[in-house]
Amino acid sequence: MGKGRVSVPVLLVRGLAQPVQTDRDTITRLLYSIGSKTEVSRYLRIFSSSSHPSSPAKFAVIKIGGAILTDQLQDLSLSLSFLYRVGLYPVVLHGAGPQLNEILESAGVVPDYIDGIRITDPQTLGIARRVFLEENLRLVGALEALGTRARPITSGVFTATYLDKDKYGYVGKITRVDKRPVEASIRAGALPILTSLAETTEGQMLNVNADVAAGELAKELEPLKIVYLNEKGGLFHGVTGEKLDVINLDEEYSELMKQEWVKYGTKLKLREIKELLDHLPRTSSVAIIRPDMLQKELFTDSGAGTLLRRGYKLFKHSTLEAVGIDRLRQIIADRDADVLSGRTSVASELQLLTGDGLPYTVYGDEPLDAVAIVSHPPGEPAVLRKLLASRTGVLNNVLDNVWNALRKEHRRLFWTATVEEEVVPRNWHFERADGSFTRAGRSLFWYGIQDAGEVERSVRLFEEKGRIERSYLPLVRRPGGSHNTVPSVSNSDRGTPFSPSGSRRAYSTSPPSTSGERKRLALIGARGFTGSALISLLARHPLLELAHVSSRELAGFPLEGYRSPKNYESLSPSAVGELEKSGMVDAWVLALPNGAAAPFVQAIEHAQGQGVVLDLSADKRFERPQDGEGGQGWVYGLPELYGREPLRSAKRISNPGCYATNTQLLLAPLLPYLELSRPPTVFGMSGYSGAGTLKGQGQGQALGRPGSVPKVDPQELGGAVRPYSLTDHIHEREAAFHLSSLLGAQGDGHGKGKQLEIAFIPSVGPWFSGILSVLSAPLSKSFKASNIWELYEQYYAHERLVRIQKDRASPLQVKDVADRQGWTVGGVQVHSGGKRVVVVAGLDNLLKGAATQCLQNLNLALGYEELMGIPLDEE
Repeated sequence: MGKGRVSVPVLLVRGLAQPVQTDRDTITRLLYSIGSKTEVSRYLRIFSSSSHPSSPAKFAVIKIGGAILTDQLQDLSLSLSFLYRVGLYPVVLHGAGPQLNEILESAGVVPDYIDGIRITDPQTLGIARRVFLEENLRLVGALEALGTRARPITSGVFTATYLDKDKYGYVGKITRVDKRPVEASIRAGALPILTSLAETTEGQMLNVNADVAAGELAKELEPLKIVYLNEKGGLFHGVTGEKLDVINLDEEYSELMKQEWVKYGTKLKLREIKELLDHLPRTSSVAIIRPDMLQKELFTDSGAGTLLRRGYKLFKHSTLEAVGIDRLRQIIADRDADVLSGRTSVASELQLLTGDGLPYTVYGDEPLDAVAIVSHPPGEPAVLRKLLASRTGVLNNVLDNVWNALRKEHRRLFWTATVEEEVVPRNWHFERADGSFTRAGRSLFWYGIQDAGEVERSVRLFEEKGRIERSYLPLVRRPGGSHNTVPSVSNSDRGTPFSPSGSRRAYSTSPPSTSGERKRLALIGARGFTGSALISLLARHPLLELAHVSSRELAGFPLEGYRSPKNYESLSPSAVGELEKSGMVDAWVLALPNGAAAPFVQAIEHAQGQGVVLDLSADKRFERPQDGEGGQGWVYGLPELYGREPLRSAKRISNPGCYATNTQLLLAPLLPYLELSRPPTVFGMSGYSGAGTLKGQGQGQALGRPGSVPKVDPQELGGAVRPYSLTDHIHEREAAFHLSSLLGAQGDGHGKGKQLEIAFIPSVGPWFSGILSVLSAPLSKSFKASNIWELYEQYYAHERLVRIQKDRASPLQVKDVADRQGWTVGGVQVHSGGKRVVVVAGLDNLLKGAATQCLQNLNLALGYEELMGIPLDEE
């Protein structure tokens, strides 16, 4: 999408005492550095005239994401203080989701969501109230420290009922907004700082999604501008990774909501913004930006981040009459560069558009701020005959919307532009073309063709049929009438040679190499325990080189535990995309927290390379290969159960969770014999490394592992185990989801087509690594312990990373699995009735539960022997 657009924010100007005029003048002059004096002056006039002291209701609502308060509080405070000092008073509402998640996880509570809405039980609500109040006071304190008056408003604005108590718990649906506390704050000369907490009429506090609260506040106040601040600075396309500069909801909303990557919080945000803007005047808009871009958004035409507006619907017609000849005649007279220069007339241009009798399509928007006419005879490349846009159409991104509409229908396209065109910048054409040729002030552009010979043949065809006038053609006559090749084809305004083959990576479609070829791996998010374990394994891999290791907290520090000297880097998603595009990395391992890998995956997808991506988080564990385009989705990497062949051809791999791996390996041999009416129960105990690490460098502070400080302090456990997430743990759902695909696959088809249920209860213990799980499973018929052992022996007969210890005198212990690469079952007992079995099994959560399994999957995907670089337990 294009970059230019008009944003018309409305902020309340201070109704009582104005700031010192010299202060305002100084800051106004500073604004000129980010935009023209005309732009800044115009917006200041709009702000100053938009509200009246007696009715302070027409101001901007600024919603702040919780991550901003943690990572960008200084930038935020400076931006808000900047507005305050020119007499502008936005209403500020903040969330605190990341802070709440961190506290909940440290307390052993795993956050859970339905349709992007946090499930809130009484414990979560109590923690949420404390977190919201603390974050509110932090922001108020930061503003006051800069001399900006601010007032905390943590209650009394939102009245709510339960959204659905049985489903979501203490989550509110706002029924009323009382703007009086907000107006009182502004009249007193203080910025109102609100939280997204609401109360019922009986006084019960309820949690409300901050986006929803901001929307309801804006509906009551009806501002022309609403700003959402987030750390990413906008919305990004889930496949290409590109920032969406402008979204016209009337045109794009339905299609966006169908996209696979639009889900959870993104889907909720879009739905709420659409509902909000449908309620407000068409001139209203929502901007999603970073705090440091607030001034650029408010005081310049170009804006920043992502702008969401209702816009206008686009049309597509097959005749000029359907659009209106008189309307088109006026548009050509006002906008066509050749007509304005006197080289041709309106009548001549209209005749050229339809005189050859070739089929064509007219694209545009309802007010005709952008119009495109494309000629497309069957079997020939399409030619864009006219592209006419008003200045408003360019700035408001209508031109790009029309362009995107025609590009969807035409795989290849040629078009022309002249030097003197002022409304549509020449760079606009160059940015959208795969190649171009400029001659005598006229440029021929094209996309969808990468072969210079094909370009020449197409141009020759155009010349013969008169589809483009001769002066545009980049062909030179040789003696005898023959044509030479295109002499100087470029894809930029600076004349860079166009190379159809050299400008893109070329890839073989042959299977992965098994010939011992060395390959390069990049590890993103190497600070944690899993990253350290994987680095240790990679240090002994004979063919896989650790080319890049990235950690924002450890950037610049030397990497420990690898076979050669190397320093940590801090690779951004864009840097990752460039490395993928260049072919410098063959495989990526994303060792990031849940929800943090998406920008990196998007950058890799956008680069359209051939690198293998393995995600250690839970983000892709519930997808199947057929969920992706052309069946190329994410493969779940547990080779002992779901096979090696899918992994050998996989480009996207989701690494299973540690508890989920243990649970699935425990249950798989028993599936044909489970009593499915009573779900099996798994009680799991993990070392504290399973809880992950805290943020911060912590270099060498924890157990000799650089940068790794455990979230759970073993001293706090007091030598005991601590149960947590007693129901609905994500690994419970993960194990059930994948094991269900095995039901009915063997024996008499027992359970075929059913969804397996599992009851899972995790605990954390005072040891570093190692998981023990105790399975209690009701059976459909009587068994002896010896029969159960036989089931495991037969099922895992050829698995080198599986140990079956049937002769143990006592069940498995943590010391039997810690620091081992594989999975061990060691303890079976059948109830006296014969229809309930208890099995004990375990693994190291950092190895077979994460790093070892990761290397298994990578080896298979890269064409290596599965266990290459993995030290077997008997070694």
